[in-house]
Amino acid sequence: MAGHSHWAGIKHKKGRIDKERSKIFSKLSREITVAAKLGDKDPDMNPRLRVAIQAAKQANMPKDNISRAISKSEISDDKNYETLRYEGFGPFNVALIIETLTDNKNRSASSIRTVLQKKGGRLGELGSTKHMFTNCGVIHVDKKKIREEIIFEIAINAGAKDCSSLDNSFEIITEKEDFYKIKTELEKQIEAFTYSSIEWRPLNYLKLNKEQSEQILGVLTSLEELDDVQNIFTNANLKNLQ
Repeated sequence: MAGHSHWAGIKHKKGRIDKERSKIFSKLSREITVAAKLGDKDPDMNPRLRVAIQAAKQANMPKDNISRAISKSEISDDKNYETLRYEGFGPFNVALIIETLTDNKNRSASSIRTVLQKKGGRLGELGSTKHMFTNCGVIHVDKKKIREEIIFEIAINAGAKDCSSLDNSFEIITEKEDFYKIKTELEKQIEAFTYSSIEWRPLNYLKLNKEQSEQILGVLTSLEELDDVQNIFTNANLKNLQ
């Protein structure tokens, strides 16, 4: 759930044991329920819900779980979830942006603060790390699905900010405000994406040695184990762990 970053790649290689998978499904279900509650129950009419369902499918979440999460949005309960952003620092002054979906912001702040303090970091004020990142939409398309010149043309015509070639996919970057609009345009011509989300991308990566990277990995893992945490973004360069 940490965006398509070095951290996401590491988690993918670690594999997902049943307990971890269950926690991921729980977080994905919550996002689907909230998205359906705030908008249309039809994903074709609700871009946020569509993205949430696609993320669930990418995590191999069963269709029944997805359907139940949508149905849950119709049940009236006293829990009102809100999306909140926390900013802070890990060891070695590594910058962090932590996104939560919570019904209790005091609980979220307290649990995040506790993890960071135990791991040699600290929770900062809102805005303390935001300036080190750019908030943008990211879409990945499998290179086997489309030719380079075609995807570049589609992306430019749709209003994308940038389009580049990675190892196995083409990466399209959009302004945050244009993400859903451009994604809808691309969906008319591209069958499926390997990944799509709104991310906080670091403007510059912080180089760490392997021992320092392992320590940051411990911080990220502990934060992700918190129920309220949906996404974590960092400016730590963790490539030496992949």
